[in-house]
Amino acid sequence: MTNADALANIEQGSPQWKALRCGRVTASKVADIIAKTKSGPSASRASYKADLVLERMTGVPREIFQTSAMLWGVENEAAACDAYAEQNLCGLTQIGFVEHPTIPMAGASPDRLVGSDGLVEAKCPQPPAHLETLLSRTVPAKYVTQIMWQFACMPERKWCDYISYHPAFPEPMRLFVQRIERDDALIAELEAEVSKFLAEVDETVSKLRAAYDPEQQREAA
Repeated sequence: MTNADALANIEQGSPQWKALRCGRVTASKVADIIAKTKSGPSASRASYKADLVLERMTGVPREIFQTSAMLWGVENEAAACDAYAEQNLCGLTQIGFVEHPTIPMAGASPDRLVGSDGLVEAKCPQPPAHLETLLSRTVPAKYVTQIMWQFACMPERKWCDYISYHPAFPEPMRLFVQRIERDDALIAELEAEVSKFLAEVDETVSKLRAAYDPEQQREAA
């Protein structure tokens, strides 16, 4: 078994999976990296940078508080994927973690694989968000970014079916699916932004250790 196979077989959400992602950029947070305000980078970018710096220095994954809506999404993901598989008469494969092929300390954890070319990204939002998706028939931009980073980490994948699912809606409205095609130009832009962000994380960690790590201070003396 290769290292890539071993990482892929790790169960998402497990302590091992959380430890593996510690200090790394992951797909769900790339939207925070590229987020900007009129005056410059967003507060969410700064917050994520602080989280990664802390994880790098302590080796301990940051625990993210899960709201009831977030827990609902986690609990219903399997049902969403099952509904998709039944509708499309296809098999889905679970996966743990995939490292970016060229950018260290970065990776992704897609929800499911479809055949040799596809991915599935399943969201189980609260009724207002699901209703908005049904009406607009569009995928929120932050999820497009997440999917593109998954493509970046899996160059062989060509498309991803985005799912919005809520079991309380009438049967024809429970499952919304929209296909997102690979966009290599957008992926290249994201890779440049992530590389820049990771360089900032590395620089911050180095500065902090030089200023506050007694061992490094003795070596420099």
